[in-house]
Amino acid sequence: MTPPFRRAMLLGMLVFLAAACNFPLLTKTPSVGEPDVQQTLAALWFVTPSSPLTQETNQPFPGLATPTPATLPGMIAYPIQSGDTLSAIAKRFQVQPQDIVSPSPLPAGGLLATGQVIAIPATIQEEVTGGPLLPDSEVIFSPSAAGLDIAAFVQSTGGYLSRYSLQVDGEWLTGSEVVQRVAIETSINPALLLGVLEYRSGWVSSNPPDAGQDEFPIGFMVPSYTGLYKELLLTARYLTIGYYGWRSGNLTRLTFADGSSLRIAPALNAGSVGLQSLFAMFHNQSDWRAALYGNSSFPAAYRALFGDPWQRAALVEPLFPADLQPPTMELPFQPGEHWSLTGGPHAAWGVGSPFGALDFAPVTGQKGCEVSTAWALASAPGLVVRSRDGVVVIDLDSDGREQTGWNLLYLHIAREGRIPAGSWVQTDNRIGHPSCEGGISSGTHVHLSRKYNGEWIAADGPLPLVLSGWRAFAEEKAYRGGLIKGDQTVTAKSDGSSTSSITR
Repeated sequence: MTPPFRRAMLLGMLVFLAAACNFPLLTKTPSVGEPDVQQTLAALWFVTPSSPLTQETNQPFPGLATPTPATLPGMIAYPIQSGDTLSAIAKRFQVQPQDIVSPSPLPAGGLLATGQVIAIPATIQEEVTGGPLLPDSEVIFSPSAAGLDIAAFVQSTGGYLSRYSLQVDGEWLTGSEVVQRVAIETSINPALLLGVLEYRSGWVSSNPPDAGQDEFPIGFMVPSYTGLYKELLLTARYLTIGYYGWRSGNLTRLTFADGSSLRIAPALNAGSVGLQSLFAMFHNQSDWRAALYGNSSFPAAYRALFGDPWQRAALVEPLFPADLQPPTMELPFQPGEHWSLTGGPHAAWGVGSPFGALDFAPVTGQKGCEVSTAWALASAPGLVVRSRDGVVVIDLDSDGREQTGWNLLYLHIAREGRIPAGSWVQTDNRIGHPSCEGGISSGTHVHLSRKYNGEWIAADGPLPLVLSGWRAFAEEKAYRGGLIKGDQTVTAKSDGSSTSSITR
């Protein structure tokens, strides 16, 4: 039987070959003239929210090209999606970057132009997962959910969640506050967290008779992760693993609850893979397909709660504008001070997030987790939108929303002396003292990472982290790598040894 993705791609097959000036150069196939390429591109049309749905995809995928039938076998037309890079596409489609054909040059390391159609050899012969489920903006805490009033929504539905409370880190939180906290900490869309909770337990809209005794409302059944807060953290973790693993191209297969695995459909978007990844934790392949693509699927239940996610996405996507550039930033300490780069690129926030963070420790002679006398400084100007639990977040577009534009996150900032939320800062203003507060830390330091439109950004990627002219570089293992500036290199060392020393 023809796998679902292969059937879909038969409708979307297209061959268009590059002229000699195209990059990367395709040497295996004879080239054709530019008019042939333009004529082929002109034949494309795009699915709109009003287009009929297939049983397999559940809903349309705005921007997904449906070309005319191919005149030659073996190539697939793929419209570039927001956040795509050449290396990630090659990994997903199981090809070499030089085998991908484009009517215009493709940057080897930068973000690719959204919507541009490229041709990719059809090499994947095995069965693959189903079609698109959710847009990217519906999975991460993006501009589309920035105005969601979680408390009002939970009260309006009147389910058990509206009466639920839980003590988290010594603080009593309502059900809506639990959802809000997980959403803001992990940058996962709170609407999606509510949707998963409703689908798995009915807590949002109804009052199950045994809800008060249910320590696993989402169903992970991990003994050390009881209660809604920790269950939502696990939900966010597996969404994150799928979303960013697909974004980087490093995740190409799903492993299901019964141990079986399946190749991920290579043309999917990161948001859909994030959802597929989460539901694979609960189901075997058959039940997984029913939960995501059946008559009583999660996407259908989610639309019933929050309306059409694709229409919301049309208002905010693409999440990465074509001309997006990293913000100009300075090292987070005073000129002339000696600090150590104790951590090269590693998880921006939590398991599965990209290697988007760097760790800096002041060289002051203090040991262990003693609060430093040194000051961490604002690396760029903006508005402090969060200051608690060891975290300071600076909103660089100063609109007061962590879900829009560039945001800088500092972790392990001591409570005493920490700048309050609502403060305006300029570059080099003091934000607080390095410590071990917040998260897990074995020594005093500052963890610095970035988000754009709610998405965690890799330090060594198409939007590189550059501080005072020093550019981050990553290695395969977390915390390795370092900073490079001209012919100078600083290598991260957790012990603060001499190779990690950096002076601004």
